[in-house]
Amino acid sequence: MSQLLECVPNFSEGQNNETIKAIAQAIRKIKGVELLHIDSGVAANRTVYTFIGKPFSVVEAAFQAIKVASKLIDMHVQKGEHPRMGACDVCPLVPISGISMDEVVELSNQLAKRINNELNIPVYLYENSAQTSQRKHLAAIRNGEYEGLEQKMKLEEWKPDYGTDFNSKSGATILGARNFLIAYNFNLNTSDVSIAKEIAASIRESGKIKVDAEGNKVRIPGIFKDLKAIGWFLKDFGVAQVSCNFSNFRETPLHEVMEAIEELAAKKGVKVTGSELIGLIPKEALLDAGMYFDTTETEEDKLINIAVKRLGLFDLSDFIPKSRIIDYMV
Repeated sequence: MSQLLECVPNFSEGQNNETIKAIAQAIRKIKGVELLHIDSGVAANRTVYTFIGKPFSVVEAAFQAIKVASKLIDMHVQKGEHPRMGACDVCPLVPISGISMDEVVELSNQLAKRINNELNIPVYLYENSAQTSQRKHLAAIRNGEYEGLEQKMKLEEWKPDYGTDFNSKSGATILGARNFLIAYNFNLNTSDVSIAKEIAASIRESGKIKVDAEGNKVRIPGIFKDLKAIGWFLKDFGVAQVSCNFSNFRETPLHEVMEAIEELAAKKGVKVTGSELIGLIPKEALLDAGMYFDTTETEEDKLINIAVKRLGLFDLSDFIPKSRIIDYMV
C-alpha cells in the first residue's frame, strides 16, 4: 500500500485573495502533493487548505505554506470571527494509508522543530502528538487566542513545545498528528448568537460549567462524545451557526448531531435551515446519513443525494459531491 498523508492547515486569512493564492502556490509547487480543496471564509477571516501526497512531500509543502504565511499575514492587525492564535493557526497531519500514527507523530515533531528553527515561530503539539494530556485538545491551547499568547507563553505550564520567543507577527502554530476530522457547521434561522452558543455547550463532549447551590463550579458533560462545538455569528450570511468538529464520525454521526440541534433549537423557537461543510468529508459519513434518512435505498449516488438534501448542504452555497468527498478525489 502506497503511503499517503493528508494535511489540513488553517491560516488566519480569508479576505486577501493574493495571500490566499500565494499560500496555495507554495503548496502546489511541491512535487508529490495534490491540493484538493481551498475553503475561505470572509467573516471568519480564515482559509482551510486540504492537500494529500507522499509523507515527506506533504511535510515540505506544509512548511513552505507556513513560511509564505509568516511573510504575508500580520497577527497585529488580523481580526475575524474564528478563534485563532497564529498566522498558521493549526496544522493537522492525518494518516490516510500505508503510514502509522506513530510515524506521523514523528513527522509532526520534525516539522515543528523546523518551523521554530527556521521561522522563529513557537509551536504547540496537540492531539496524538501532545506530550501532556493538557495539550491534547486544540481549544485548551488556543484559549486566550493571539491577544493572550505573549503572557500565556510565560507560564511554565504553557511554554511552547518548540521555541521560547514570542513572535508578534506570526503568533504560534498548533501542530499535530490526528485522525480524520470533519469540520461541519449547522445554520440557524436567527442572528442571536447566544442561542447557538447554548446549543453548542449542550452537545459538545466537554459540555458547560454551571455553579451549584454551594457556589462551586461543576462541569456538565454534553450529549456527544468526540465532538467539539462553538456558537458564532456568520456575518457573510447574517446567521448564527453551531460550528462543530467531528473527530470520530462513526461514534458521533452527522445525522444524530443534526437531529439533536434541531430539537434544542425548536425549544428556542428556532429552526435549522441547513449545514455547511468546511473542507472535505469521507464518503462513509454521507452514506451513513443517507441510510439513516432512507432505510430502503441502497444505491450509493442516491444515498449521498438524500444525505445532502436532508442535511441541507446546499443552504449557503452549491454542494457538488464529486469535489467535496475525499474518496472521489484521491
